[in-house]
Amino acid sequence: MVSLPTGIGVLSLAVWLYLIALRGGYWRAGERLEKTYTAPPAWPAVVAIVPARNEAGVIGPAVTSLLTQDYPGQLDIVLVDDHSSDDTARHAIQAAKDTGRTDALSVVQARALPAGWSGKLWALAEGARHAATRNPNADFLWLSDADIAHEPDNLRRLMGKAVAERRDLVSLMVALSCRGVWERLLIPPFIYFFQMLYPFPWVNDVRKRTAAAAGGCVLLRREALEQTGGFAAVKGELIDDCALARLIKHGPPPGGRIWIGLATTAHSIRPYQGLGEIWRMVARSAYTQLRHSPVLLAGTLVAMVLTFLVPPGLVLTAPVHGDIPAALAGLAAWALMTASAWPTFTRYRQPFWLALLLPVAAAFYCAMTFDSAVRHWRGRGGAWKGRVHPATASHTVEERRPRL
Repeated sequence: MVSLPTGIGVLSLAVWLYLIALRGGYWRAGERLEKTYTAPPAWPAVVAIVPARNEAGVIGPAVTSLLTQDYPGQLDIVLVDDHSSDDTARHAIQAAKDTGRTDALSVVQARALPAGWSGKLWALAEGARHAATRNPNADFLWLSDADIAHEPDNLRRLMGKAVAERRDLVSLMVALSCRGVWERLLIPPFIYFFQMLYPFPWVNDVRKRTAAAAGGCVLLRREALEQTGGFAAVKGELIDDCALARLIKHGPPPGGRIWIGLATTAHSIRPYQGLGEIWRMVARSAYTQLRHSPVLLAGTLVAMVLTFLVPPGLVLTAPVHGDIPAALAGLAAWALMTASAWPTFTRYRQPFWLALLLPVAAAFYCAMTFDSAVRHWRGRGGAWKGRVHPATASHTVEERRPRL
């Protein structure tokens, strides 16, 4: 008769065999923008929209990287100052002066945040409204966060992908800061878990309903956005990037074509100041991802424990329980886990032993997810930059998201 530890170990191993073989090959982390592409007959006009709230420390380099793109077509930059209490706008204007491109930058003061809107989506809507005036003929909007720096050829490569493959949305998961102890432990797993939740090959397949985007860098065809109702159609979404991707991909038949990959040409210039900042970033939206459901929360935590914590637990406690088959099943599952995480850790130039510690990172993410629920129950869900996301916000698109 199979013992309980052995049964649990075999179940955990079965989960990892499924993830490796049948989850779209998410673990390969192989989606990248091509270095070579066929240049379009004419380069479409683009308006970049940068929502910014209290970003004085990073906005200068971010705007500079946009203004120094070697894009052959017309590129205008609209910075939406979302009621900053610092010198965000002044630093952006100074960056334009330093690059000699003041003509390419517009700074817009966002109007008061209406009820039912999340702050970032309202800023994007304000930017789109101004873009329609600044360049009504622009075919694409480029959504770029205020803490992202782009290599000079990034927009060319994004556009090459969008035009050659007729994509309505092209997004990059930018390289995040990964230098401090907590960043090295938790940031590669953050990217790994995102790919596990939204396998990029499935997102990029027009036959699959899985949709996702990374909000730091999104090239968006304006016509596709307008046909699906614009930013107002997702105005209350806290996880705005994935909601936008679903809006485009699940739009009017035959639906939009989207693509997401890992960036080699864009990176975040904002370091995380210790565990607290990473914790707040995750806790802000984790419970929203679970649709504020206690049942989904409990199921997720049980699944995380079974998948990530049981394998090393069975191995490390083998001298206690003495169940060799259970220890072997746990060892095999832990080996598959480490091997699947290794490509993502390699991308962040981290040593192999950190990939072995993925269960430790998973334990932290379990705690962050539970804390996200606690914050929601206390009326502090979605708190970010001095705002608390309203609990009554619309989740229309979220509720329609496909089961993964």
